Amino acid sequence: MAILITGGAGYIGSHTCLELLAAGEEIVVLDNFVNASPVACERVRRIAGKDFPVVTCDIRDANGLRRVFDRYPVDAVIHFAGLKAVGESVKKPLEYYDNNIGGTVCLLNVMREKGVKTMVFSSSATVYGASNPVPFREDMPTGGTTNPYGTTKFFIEQILKDLCVSDPEWSVSLLRYFNPIGAHESGLIGEAPNGIPNNLMPYIAQVAVGKREKLFVFGNDYPTSDGTGVRDYIHVVDLAKGHLSALQRARTVHGCEIFNLGTGKGVSVLELLSAFQKASGVQIPYEIAPRRTGDIAVCYADASKAETVLGWKAERSTFDACRDTWRWQKNNPDGYGL
Repeated sequence: MAILITGGAGYIGSHTCLELLAAGEEIVVLDNFVNASPVACERVRRIAGKDFPVVTCDIRDANGLRRVFDRYPVDAVIHFAGLKAVGESVKKPLEYYDNNIGGTVCLLNVMREKGVKTMVFSSSATVYGASNPVPFREDMPTGGTTNPYGTTKFFIEQILKDLCVSDPEWSVSLLRYFNPIGAHESGLIGEAPNGIPNNLMPYIAQVAVGKREKLFVFGNDYPTSDGTGVRDYIHVVDLAKGHLSALQRARTVHGCEIFNLGTGKGVSVLELLSAFQKASGVQIPYEIAPRRTGDIAVCYADASKAETVLGWKAERSTFDACRDTWRWQKNNPDGYGL
Protein backbone atom coordinates (compact mmCIF):
# COMPACT_ATOMS: atom_id res chain seq x y z
CA MET A 1 0.00 0.00 0.00
CA ALA A 2 1.06 3.59 -0.57
CA ILE A 3 0.66 7.04 0.99
CA LEU A 4 -0.49 9.80 -1.35
CA ILE A 5 1.22 13.06 -0.40
CA THR A 6 -0.50 16.07 -1.91
CA GLY A 7 1.87 19.02 -2.13
CA GLY A 8 4.66 16.52 -1.59
CA ALA A 9 7.22 18.61 -3.49
CA GLY A 10 6.76 21.55 -1.15
CA TYR A 11 8.81 22.55 1.85
CA ILE A 12 7.10 20.48 4.54
CA GLY A 13 5.94 17.85 2.07
CA SER A 14 9.42 17.02 0.81
CA HIS A 15 10.80 16.60 4.32
CA THR A 16 7.84 14.39 5.23
CA CYS A 17 8.51 12.26 2.15
CA LEU A 18 12.00 11.59 3.51
CA GLU A 19 10.71 10.53 6.91
CA LEU A 20 8.13 8.21 5.36
CA LEU A 21 10.69 6.60 3.09
CA ALA A 22 13.08 6.16 6.00
CA ALA A 23 10.28 4.37 7.85
CA GLY A 24 9.81 1.95 4.96
CA GLU A 25 6.61 3.49 3.57
CA GLU A 26 5.73 3.55 -0.13
CA ILE A 27 4.77 7.03 -1.28
CA VAL A 28 3.18 8.76 -4.26
CA VAL A 29 3.77 12.50 -4.58
CA LEU A 30 1.11 14.71 -6.17
CA ASP A 31 1.82 18.38 -6.84
CA ASN A 32 0.81 21.05 -9.34
CA PHE A 33 4.23 22.74 -8.88
CA VAL A 34 2.76 26.23 -8.54
CA ASN A 35 4.85 26.84 -5.43
CA ALA A 36 7.29 23.94 -5.66
CA SER A 37 9.91 22.40 -7.91
CA PRO A 38 10.32 18.85 -9.26
CA VAL A 39 13.98 19.18 -8.28
CA ALA A 40 12.92 18.74 -4.64
CA CYS A 41 11.61 15.28 -5.46
CA GLU A 42 14.82 14.39 -7.27
CA ARG A 43 16.80 15.38 -4.21
CA VAL A 44 14.54 13.40 -1.89
CA ARG A 45 15.26 10.37 -4.06
CA ARG A 46 18.97 11.11 -3.82
CA ILE A 47 18.98 11.43 -0.03
CA ALA A 48 16.71 8.43 0.56
CA GLY A 49 18.27 6.22 -2.10
CA LYS A 50 14.75 5.19 -3.08
CA ASP A 51 12.49 5.91 -6.03
CA PHE A 52 8.82 6.90 -5.96
CA PRO A 53 6.27 8.19 -8.46
CA VAL A 54 5.61 11.91 -8.86
CA VAL A 55 2.35 12.99 -10.49
CA THR A 56 1.70 16.51 -11.77
CA CYS A 57 -1.91 17.21 -10.86
CA ASP A 58 -4.03 19.89 -9.21
CA ILE A 59 -6.22 18.76 -6.30
CA ARG A 60 -9.17 20.46 -8.01
CA ASP A 61 -8.83 18.05 -10.95
CA ALA A 62 -11.17 15.20 -9.98
CA ASN A 63 -10.43 13.08 -13.03
CA GLY A 64 -6.70 13.49 -12.53
CA LEU A 65 -7.09 12.39 -8.92
CA ARG A 66 -9.15 9.37 -9.97
CA ARG A 67 -6.38 8.27 -12.30
CA VAL A 68 -3.89 8.42 -9.43
CA PHE A 69 -6.08 6.31 -7.15
CA ASP A 70 -6.73 3.84 -9.96
CA ARG A 71 -3.05 3.46 -10.80
CA TYR A 72 -1.49 3.28 -7.34
CA PRO A 73 -2.52 1.27 -4.22
CA VAL A 74 -3.21 4.35 -2.09
CA ASP A 75 -4.60 3.59 1.35
CA ALA A 76 -4.00 6.95 3.08
CA VAL A 77 -3.44 10.61 2.22
CA ILE A 78 -1.25 13.24 3.83
CA HIS A 79 -2.73 16.49 2.58
CA PHE A 80 -0.34 19.44 2.33
CA ALA A 81 -1.46 20.98 -0.96
CA GLY A 82 -2.70 24.54 -0.57
CA LEU A 83 -1.83 28.21 -0.79
CA LYS A 84 -0.25 29.30 2.49
CA ALA A 85 0.81 32.95 2.70
CA VAL A 86 -1.09 35.02 5.27
CA GLY A 87 -0.46 38.39 3.62
CA GLU A 88 -1.25 37.12 0.15
CA SER A 89 -4.51 35.60 1.37
CA VAL A 90 -5.68 39.03 2.53
CA LYS A 91 -5.12 40.34 -1.00
CA LYS A 92 -6.42 37.26 -2.84
CA PRO A 93 -9.15 35.67 -0.71
CA LEU A 94 -11.06 34.09 -3.60
CA GLU A 95 -7.98 32.27 -4.83
CA TYR A 96 -7.41 30.88 -1.34
CA TYR A 97 -11.00 29.73 -0.85
CA ASP A 98 -11.10 28.17 -4.30
CA ASN A 99 -7.77 26.35 -4.04
CA ASN A 100 -7.70 25.35 -0.39
CA ILE A 101 -11.34 24.60 0.38
CA GLY A 102 -12.54 23.69 -3.11
CA GLY A 103 -9.49 21.52 -3.71
CA THR A 104 -9.89 19.69 -0.41
CA VAL A 105 -13.57 18.94 -1.04
CA CYS A 106 -12.65 17.60 -4.48
CA LEU A 107 -9.95 15.41 -2.97
CA LEU A 108 -12.28 14.09 -0.26
CA ASN A 109 -14.96 13.24 -2.79
CA VAL A 110 -12.52 11.16 -4.80
CA MET A 111 -11.13 9.52 -1.67
CA ARG A 112 -14.65 8.51 -0.61
CA GLU A 113 -15.41 7.27 -4.10
CA LYS A 114 -12.28 5.09 -4.04
CA GLY A 115 -12.80 3.84 -0.48
CA VAL A 116 -9.75 5.58 0.99
CA LYS A 117 -10.75 7.09 4.33
CA THR A 118 -7.53 7.86 6.19
CA MET A 119 -6.12 11.38 6.10
CA VAL A 120 -3.52 13.43 7.92
CA PHE A 121 -4.32 17.09 7.29
CA SER A 122 -1.85 19.95 7.37
CA SER A 123 -3.70 22.53 9.44
CA SER A 124 -2.40 25.59 11.23
CA ALA A 125 -2.30 27.41 14.54
CA THR A 126 -4.07 30.27 12.77
CA VAL A 127 -7.37 28.47 13.43
CA TYR A 128 -7.13 29.58 17.08
CA GLY A 129 -7.75 33.17 16.05
CA ALA A 130 -6.78 36.18 18.14
CA SER A 131 -8.89 35.75 21.28
CA ASN A 132 -7.41 32.64 22.92
CA PRO A 133 -4.69 32.98 25.56
CA VAL A 134 -1.32 31.34 24.91
CA PRO A 135 -0.20 28.63 24.89
CA PHE A 136 -2.82 27.34 22.49
CA ARG A 137 -4.39 23.99 23.41
CA GLU A 138 -6.38 21.68 21.17
CA ASP A 139 -9.52 22.05 23.30
CA MET A 140 -9.66 25.84 22.87
CA PRO A 141 -12.32 27.45 20.64
CA THR A 142 -11.39 27.95 17.02
CA GLY A 143 -12.58 30.48 14.48
CA GLY A 144 -12.37 34.23 14.71
CA THR A 145 -9.47 33.89 12.32
CA THR A 146 -7.64 37.05 11.32
CA ASN A 147 -6.95 36.27 7.66
CA PRO A 148 -8.43 34.22 4.79
CA TYR A 149 -5.61 31.66 4.92
CA GLY A 150 -6.49 30.84 8.52
CA THR A 151 -10.17 30.80 7.64
CA THR A 152 -9.59 28.17 4.95
CA LYS A 153 -7.86 25.95 7.51
CA PHE A 154 -10.71 26.48 9.97
CA PHE A 155 -13.35 25.60 7.36
CA ILE A 156 -11.46 22.52 6.18
CA GLU A 157 -11.13 21.31 9.76
CA GLN A 158 -14.89 21.66 10.18
CA ILE A 159 -15.53 19.78 6.94
CA LEU A 160 -13.30 16.92 8.13
CA LYS A 161 -14.95 16.84 11.55
CA ASP A 162 -18.40 16.69 9.95
CA LEU A 163 -17.22 13.95 7.59
CA CYS A 164 -16.03 11.81 10.51
CA VAL A 165 -19.36 12.28 12.28
CA SER A 166 -21.25 11.24 9.16
CA ASP A 167 -19.14 8.14 8.49
CA PRO A 168 -17.31 6.39 11.37
CA GLU A 169 -15.00 4.61 8.91
CA TRP A 170 -13.00 7.82 8.41
CA SER A 171 -9.74 8.32 10.31
CA VAL A 172 -8.55 11.92 10.26
CA SER A 173 -5.71 13.60 12.09
CA LEU A 174 -5.74 17.41 12.14
CA LEU A 175 -2.22 18.68 12.73
CA ARG A 176 -2.14 22.28 13.87
CA TYR A 177 1.43 23.33 13.49
CA PHE A 178 3.07 26.57 14.11
CA ASN A 179 6.04 28.13 12.25
CA PRO A 180 8.21 25.60 10.40
CA ILE A 181 11.82 26.62 9.87
CA GLY A 182 15.11 24.85 9.16
CA ALA A 183 16.09 22.34 6.52
CA HIS A 184 17.36 18.80 6.14
CA GLU A 185 20.88 18.35 7.52
CA SER A 186 22.14 17.33 4.07
CA GLY A 187 21.58 20.86 2.81
CA LEU A 188 19.91 19.38 -0.29
CA ILE A 189 16.29 20.30 0.46
CA GLY A 190 14.83 23.31 2.24
CA GLU A 191 12.42 26.19 1.89
CA ALA A 192 12.55 27.71 -1.60
CA PRO A 193 9.80 30.31 -2.02
CA ASN A 194 9.01 31.77 -5.41
CA GLY A 195 9.74 35.49 -5.56
CA ILE A 196 9.80 37.52 -2.36
CA PRO A 197 9.48 35.24 0.69
CA ASN A 198 6.32 35.61 2.73
CA ASN A 199 7.82 33.98 5.82
CA LEU A 200 10.47 35.31 8.17
CA MET A 201 13.19 32.67 8.07
CA PRO A 202 13.63 32.40 4.29
CA TYR A 203 13.69 36.20 4.10
CA ILE A 204 16.45 36.35 6.70
CA ALA A 205 18.36 33.67 4.80
CA GLN A 206 18.04 35.52 1.51
CA VAL A 207 19.38 38.70 3.12
CA ALA A 208 22.28 36.68 4.52
CA VAL A 209 23.17 35.28 1.10
CA GLY A 210 22.89 38.69 -0.57
CA LYS A 211 19.63 38.23 -2.47
CA ARG A 212 17.79 40.84 -0.37
CA GLU A 213 19.14 44.15 0.89
CA LYS A 214 17.68 44.01 4.39
CA LEU A 215 15.02 42.42 6.56
CA PHE A 216 11.77 44.24 7.26
CA VAL A 217 10.49 43.61 10.79
CA PHE A 218 6.74 44.18 10.71
CA GLY A 219 5.88 45.92 13.95
CA ASN A 220 7.91 46.63 17.08
CA ASP A 221 5.03 47.84 19.24
CA TYR A 222 3.44 44.50 20.14
CA PRO A 223 2.95 43.70 23.87
CA THR A 224 5.99 41.39 23.91
CA SER A 225 9.43 41.50 25.55
CA ASP A 226 11.05 43.37 22.66
CA GLY A 227 7.94 44.64 20.84
CA THR A 228 8.20 42.19 17.96
CA GLY A 229 5.85 39.32 17.23
CA VAL A 230 6.39 36.03 19.06
CA ARG A 231 5.95 32.67 17.32
CA ASP A 232 6.60 29.00 17.95
CA TYR A 233 9.35 28.09 15.48
CA ILE A 234 9.58 24.34 14.92
CA HIS A 235 12.28 22.56 12.93
CA VAL A 236 10.79 21.14 9.75
CA VAL A 237 12.36 17.72 10.37
CA ASP A 238 10.63 17.49 13.75
CA LEU A 239 7.41 18.53 12.05
CA ALA A 240 7.85 15.88 9.37
CA LYS A 241 8.35 13.20 12.01
CA GLY A 242 5.09 14.34 13.61
CA HIS A 243 3.23 13.48 10.41
CA LEU A 244 4.61 9.96 10.48
CA SER A 245 3.49 9.54 14.10
CA ALA A 246 0.02 10.88 13.26
CA LEU A 247 -0.28 8.58 10.25
CA GLN A 248 0.61 5.52 12.31
CA ARG A 249 -2.10 6.36 14.83
CA ALA A 250 -4.71 7.22 12.19
CA ARG A 251 -4.30 3.73 10.74
CA THR A 252 -5.56 2.21 13.98
CA VAL A 253 -7.93 4.81 15.46
CA HIS A 254 -11.11 5.94 13.74
CA GLY A 255 -12.66 9.37 14.03
CA CYS A 256 -11.10 12.81 14.07
CA GLU A 257 -8.22 13.73 16.37
CA ILE A 258 -6.43 17.06 16.74
CA PHE A 259 -2.79 17.65 17.66
CA ASN A 260 -0.64 20.74 18.02
CA LEU A 261 2.85 20.28 16.59
CA GLY A 262 5.11 22.91 18.08
CA THR A 263 7.94 23.39 20.54
CA GLY A 264 5.84 24.95 23.28
CA LYS A 265 8.15 27.97 23.36
CA GLY A 266 7.71 31.46 21.96
CA VAL A 267 10.55 33.20 20.13
CA SER A 268 10.39 36.83 18.99
CA VAL A 269 11.40 38.09 15.57
CA LEU A 270 14.50 39.77 16.99
CA GLU A 271 15.42 36.67 18.99
CA LEU A 272 15.21 34.53 15.86
CA LEU A 273 17.30 37.09 14.00
CA SER A 274 19.94 36.97 16.73
CA ALA A 275 20.01 33.15 16.66
CA PHE A 276 20.48 33.17 12.90
CA GLN A 277 23.33 35.65 13.11
CA LYS A 278 25.07 33.44 15.67
CA ALA A 279 24.53 30.28 13.61
CA SER A 280 25.66 31.83 10.34
CA GLY A 281 28.22 34.40 11.43
CA VAL A 282 26.48 36.90 9.14
CA GLN A 283 25.09 40.22 10.35
CA ILE A 284 21.59 40.90 9.04
CA PRO A 285 20.59 44.54 8.44
CA TYR A 286 16.95 45.21 9.26
CA GLU A 287 14.37 47.98 9.29
CA ILE A 288 11.24 48.32 11.39
CA ALA A 289 8.10 48.48 9.23
CA PRO A 290 4.38 48.84 10.04
CA ARG A 291 2.45 45.83 11.28
CA ARG A 292 1.00 43.52 8.65
CA THR A 293 -2.74 43.05 8.39
CA GLY A 294 -3.80 39.75 9.89
CA ASP A 295 -0.82 39.25 12.22
CA ILE A 296 -1.28 38.63 15.95
CA ALA A 297 1.17 39.45 18.73
CA VAL A 298 1.91 36.06 20.28
CA CYS A 299 1.35 32.49 19.12
CA TYR A 300 2.87 29.34 20.58
CA ALA A 301 1.74 25.82 21.33
CA ASP A 302 0.92 23.56 24.18
CA ALA A 303 2.23 20.41 22.49
CA SER A 304 1.78 18.05 25.45
CA LYS A 305 -1.08 16.10 23.82
CA ALA A 306 1.09 15.07 20.89
CA GLU A 307 3.76 13.86 23.29
CA THR A 308 1.26 11.92 25.40
CA VAL A 309 -0.85 10.39 22.62
CA LEU A 310 1.54 10.20 19.65
CA GLY A 311 4.80 9.81 21.55
CA TRP A 312 6.13 12.78 19.57
CA LYS A 313 7.88 15.95 20.66
CA ALA A 314 10.11 18.54 19.03
CA GLU A 315 13.78 17.76 19.64
CA ARG A 316 15.71 20.33 17.60
CA SER A 317 16.52 23.83 18.84
CA THR A 318 16.08 27.24 17.26
CA PHE A 319 19.85 27.35 16.78
CA ASP A 320 19.73 23.96 15.01
CA ALA A 321 17.08 25.30 12.66
CA CYS A 322 19.06 28.46 11.92
CA ARG A 323 22.24 26.46 11.28
CA ASP A 324 20.42 24.07 8.93
CA THR A 325 18.67 26.93 7.13
CA TRP A 326 22.01 28.65 6.53
CA ARG A 327 23.60 25.45 5.21
CA TRP A 328 20.71 25.04 2.77
CA GLN A 329 20.68 28.69 1.69
CA LYS A 330 24.41 29.18 1.18
CA ASN A 331 24.61 25.93 -0.83
CA ASN A 332 21.48 26.79 -2.81
CA PRO A 333 21.31 30.61 -3.08
CA ASP A 334 18.68 30.34 -5.82
CA GLY A 335 16.72 27.57 -4.14
CA TYR A 336 15.98 24.87 -6.69
CA GLY A 337 16.91 27.17 -9.54
CA LEU A 338 13.43 28.62 -10.08
